[in-house]
Amino acid sequence: MRSALLRLRRGTGLPVAFGGLLEGQRQVRIGELSGTGTRALRGLAVTAGNGLGGKAVALSRPCAVTDYHDSRHISHEYDGAVAAEGLRSVLAVPVVVRRRVRGVLYGALRTAQPLGGRTLSAAVAAARDLEQALVVRDEVRQLLVTAREPVAGPAAWEQVREAHSTLRGLAPRVLDPALREELLAVCGRLATAAAPSPERDVSLAPREVDVLTCVAGGLTNAKTAERLGLRPETVKGYLRAAMRKLGAHTRLEAVVAARRAGLLP
Repeated sequence: MRSALLRLRRGTGLPVAFGGLLEGQRQVRIGELSGTGTRALRGLAVTAGNGLGGKAVALSRPCAVTDYHDSRHISHEYDGAVAAEGLRSVLAVPVVVRRRVRGVLYGALRTAQPLGGRTLSAAVAAARDLEQALVVRDEVRQLLVTAREPVAGPAAWEQVREAHSTLRGLAPRVLDPALREELLAVCGRLATAAAPSPERDVSLAPREVDVLTCVAGGLTNAKTAERLGLRPETVKGYLRAAMRKLGAHTRLEAVVAARRAGLLP
């Protein structure tokens, strides 16, 4: 949310931005502020249908007003908080994930003037970024639940390896540092589950592990580069370094050695 608000301000030029995520089915709690001069908006609970943000939630589309206080197109339950911050022109963009509103981003001016299409488009782009971040977070949390389930049998191990590969691929895209650390910790537990007593003590760089994870999944260097957002030459470099540390001469030997060392499941 904080990153999305900063992007909204940079992209639109609006001096004030704030937003929050949905609590329950019908209420957004304003939890992040950027560029505000007071704390009047922090913690404000916006109900679907009420005010500008509530209208954006109810309609599931962006809404804007040129002068919040005098607008006849919204209800005015939150005029006190808006006036305390001195806001006049305001836009609200819903954050929609899989057809469900998950939050709202606001941008505002302290003067009454129309907010043009370019400004609205930049605010929508910031909301799209947040939507993608929420999708990743949802996927990670579901995979974390799956990864904690007991493992039994060859088929289950293949599921573990697939989950490990997916989690390693998602880690760089997770903006929440606490969630990213939890994700990587689970990856470590999945890897050592297959080799609770590693045969050798080997330390690989995170990207070397990422590359070996893709190799273990049967990906080529080109596909590995695409998944990890790297150049194929960079992938080759990481792979060579990992093979050298593991004492392996082939890709397959490197994967086997990494599993024995508790680096891959």
